[in-house]
Amino acid sequence: MRIGILTGGGDAPGLNAAIRAVARRAFQLGHRVSGVKNGWAGCLEEGLIDELMPADVRGILPLGGTILGTSRTNPAKERDGIARVVKTLKHHGVDALVPIGGDDTLSVAARLHEAGFPTVGVPKTIDNDLAATEFCIGFDTAVGVVTEALDRLHTTASAHHRVMVVEVMGRDTGWVALMGGIAGGADLIIIPEFDLTLPDVVAHLYRRRGEGKLFSIIVVAEGAKIPELERELGGEAEKDAFGHTRLAKRGIGDILASAVERETGFETRVTVLGHLQRGGSPSPVDRIWATRLGVAAVELIVDGKSGVIPIRRNGGVEVVPLTEVITESRRVPKELYDLTYVFV
Repeated sequence: MRIGILTGGGDAPGLNAAIRAVARRAFQLGHRVSGVKNGWAGCLEEGLIDELMPADVRGILPLGGTILGTSRTNPAKERDGIARVVKTLKHHGVDALVPIGGDDTLSVAARLHEAGFPTVGVPKTIDNDLAATEFCIGFDTAVGVVTEALDRLHTTASAHHRVMVVEVMGRDTGWVALMGGIAGGADLIIIPEFDLTLPDVVAHLYRRRGEGKLFSIIVVAEGAKIPELERELGGEAEKDAFGHTRLAKRGIGDILASAVERETGFETRVTVLGHLQRGGSPSPVDRIWATRLGVAAVELIVDGKSGVIPIRRNGGVEVVPLTEVITESRRVPKELYDLTYVFV
């Protein structure tokens, strides 16, 4: 059997660990492996699928990014796109595919399974918002980046009595903002799941000053909505192939920082962590779980399974249908968000 590997969507630390795991387990079981370059684009263009040899996956465990490259190409938007993907894979002798990605990548994977091509996914998204699973590749490393940044910003915020606004990733959910903010000691965390107004932010800052706390660390997810600032935000018209607004140009961190300084007079600075959260060496947690889930994906394919995905649940590996992880986003529950108000 020849097993294909594909990485789609945004890059994330731990993708190479998953590629390595899929390849090494496949080799161990006597199968061959092909790498699909540049995400789903590699299934729509010629010359982007190559055989992977053991030497190709040697030494890549600690590397960030993905040796296969990635893209946000959506075959479902192309004419006969899914059929073309199947045709290309079969042309290169690929018998089954392991796509590693988030809801967009896995939604295409589900379509591939429906078209009759054996497909088993692996969950990857820094936002950590896939339903059913407690782990997505890249999330733990991203939280570590946010935590380290907040640790560093605390000292300068305290020294200069400033308000520091830190914009982090999180399109529809606030997992990175929440976990990074709690771990890094932020006193206010603004995420898409729960509404917060500009007057709420201003009142929070005045209360801290009244208590003698002369600085503040505010973490805001890039997709958070503050009603009073919506008109000032940019980037709403530019969307990717899956219909998502390009939030890097939305600029909520900058707009919020300007509004805070205007409303309070407190010196305010903004730090946009952006792609720093995607880069660098993966954490041990990301390496270990990318490895476990990659190995599990190969074993499922060898057992003849398709349209499923191994996930982490209750501390172990479980298997669920692909449709279960893409039907809705896993959102931050209120009881967890309420924890942030203990440390305001």
